[in-house]
Amino acid sequence: MFRMWGKIWKDNRLVRDTVACQTDYSLSRTQMVFQSLDEICYTFDLGKPIWLDANIHDFQLHDKTRFSQDNFIEHIDFDYLEIHVIEE
Repeated sequence: MFRMWGKIWKDNRLVRDTVACQTDYSLSRTQMVFQSLDEICYTFDLGKPIWLDANIHDFQLHDKTRFSQDNFIEHIDFDYLEIHVIEE
């Protein structure tokens, strides 16, 4: 099972979190990551963040990245959204 943990942080405190699970192994890992991110954003009622080069690099190295205001088109009322692959 592929699981991704989504966390919203504000003022160094965890405000909300959720876990997205993907069980369709006919999808590639990249497709599972994007579907999980879509599910997390839907749960938190957020627009999809834009992947910048720094996000791609961090995710490739650590299976984890943070999306701040620079990654969103609309204004966000938290410091950042963090995603982390917790199980593959």
